[in-house]
Amino acid sequence: MKSNTIRRWSFIHTWTSLICTLFLLLLAVTGLPLVFHHEMEELLGDAPHYRELPANTPKLDLQQLVQAALAHRPGEVVQYFGWDEDQPEGMFAITAATPGTEPNSSHTFSLDTRTGEAVETPAANGGFMMVMLRLHVDMYAGLPGKLLLAFMGLLFVVAIVSGVVLYAPFMGRQKFANVRRDKSRRVRWLDLHNLIGIVTLTWATVVGVTGVVNACADLLIDAWRSDTLAAMVAPYHDAPPLTSLAPASRLLEIAEAAAPGMKADFIAFPGTLFSSAHHYAVFMKGASHLTSHLLTPVLIDASTLAVTAVGERPWYMDALGLSQPLHYGDYGGRPMQILWAVLDVLTIVVLISGLYLWWVRRKVKA
Repeated sequence: MKSNTIRRWSFIHTWTSLICTLFLLLLAVTGLPLVFHHEMEELLGDAPHYRELPANTPKLDLQQLVQAALAHRPGEVVQYFGWDEDQPEGMFAITAATPGTEPNSSHTFSLDTRTGEAVETPAANGGFMMVMLRLHVDMYAGLPGKLLLAFMGLLFVVAIVSGVVLYAPFMGRQKFANVRRDKSRRVRWLDLHNLIGIVTLTWATVVGVTGVVNACADLLIDAWRSDTLAAMVAPYHDAPPLTSLAPASRLLEIAEAAAPGMKADFIAFPGTLFSSAHHYAVFMKGASHLTSHLLTPVLIDASTLAVTAVGERPWYMDALGLSQPLHYGDYGGRPMQILWAVLDVLTIVVLISGLYLWWVRRKVKA
């Protein structure tokens, strides 16, 4: 490679890395507990725990659970119901002052589906894990914070590509994984930086790209709302406001008939971000591990309980659905969590060693 080309790539690698490094360190440090979020919630006592009851205890219907949620949070409305496969006897409920209240101002708690008892979940309302999540997702800055992190993710991907370009000719002169222990400390750290960087290359690229997609989630959801959802609810454009909602008791039965072979992941109540003012939206997921992250909305008229539309998934919502669990290592159980954590720590070493190498090189030039 010609020296001018090397200098250009070195300049790109140095400055894209330096600009994004502090943000990436924040993401890597906050990402570690998020990889083990179920285990951390148990350790901190934030995970919901339900009463021991006989295995054949019947479950309440959805309308009874709606009433239980409203009784727990008087003066609020239900925004969402959802299910956690790890604890089939429970579900989560999200309530707020109005249906359109933004997510960070809503309140999340769990409901025992057999008794209707509410169980508070501190992790979802300002506990340690929520602090880690907010720092990781938007740094408490909302959409501007998410877009800034998306830009940093793009710089990270460029830094990875430029690092590979610079490492390729270096590999031609050295054995793979060679660390020149007889050289200066800076050279040893350079070799370790290159070695760990090339070992974590694929993982870092995947996490970087999926992180950019996740950071753009609000924009993707807005695009889905203005495109797919708007087309699905167009016949209700001039419909009068609802004065009452039909009971939610049969929503799951209706949605499962409309989407055979699928099961409910969560329900968006009328007026929320994922539904319309006139619909319940039941988001159905597939049975396999992969399709369980691809959601199909079934819109049900909130006054007649008639199915009005079964939504198609645009490609960008599929990309978002697949990116979220892949970013946090939620696909492969405990072994994948451990792998993700090890690679996360190695990435922290790469970031810190890169700062060290830049600082030492700057001092040498001075």
